[in-house]
Amino acid sequence: MNVRALVVEFIGTFFLVFTVGMAVIGATGAGNLAPLAIGSVLMIMIFAGGHISGGHYNPAVTLGVWLRGKVTLNDAIGYWVVQVVAAIVAAIIVGLIKPDMPTAPLNDGFSAIAGLLAEFLFTFALVYVVLNVATAKGTEGNSFFGLAIGFTVLSGAFAVGGITGGSFNPAVTVGGSIMNIFAWTNIWIYLVAQLLAGVAAAYVFKYLHPGE
Repeated sequence: MNVRALVVEFIGTFFLVFTVGMAVIGATGAGNLAPLAIGSVLMIMIFAGGHISGGHYNPAVTLGVWLRGKVTLNDAIGYWVVQVVAAIVAAIIVGLIKPDMPTAPLNDGFSAIAGLLAEFLFTFALVYVVLNVATAKGTEGNSFFGLAIGFTVLSGAFAVGGITGGSFNPAVTVGGSIMNIFAWTNIWIYLVAQLLAGVAAAYVFKYLHPGE
């Protein structure tokens, strides 16, 4: 197991979840630009650590990359553990910094069907984009992969953030639930949709790239 890759995954996931909490909690008004901050920090961390760990920072992405055959199961398990731990640590630190943490979930008024669809569609888009820009032979060595991935999250957060909060990431879901951004009673909606999307994106990629 590559310890340096695990350190990178911890750092990237930490700053992603930390930015989610700091940007979302207390944000008001129609001009809320939290998605811009979140998409940007993801892009930055992918450019910073992508050459070491692949810059997953997301268990659903790691699941898709494993099914695609680019990481071993042992590495994937290490990534998953580190990503979730980083999310928990980030949530705790946000709670220490923010004076007024939410006392009730910020995103709780949606149906299971709406939540499943919103989280599935944009998690699928995210993993699909990651596999195509960061693991495909046809885009090997490109310089835009971080921008493409970050903007996928940015687009998804603006598109369906008003429904589910726009997690698209099991680690963000765990950290966000600790911070009361998401409701614990809805965690199954997020996790089921996100993990199924990771699986679906991997198999769509394999279908579109039979030579890989």
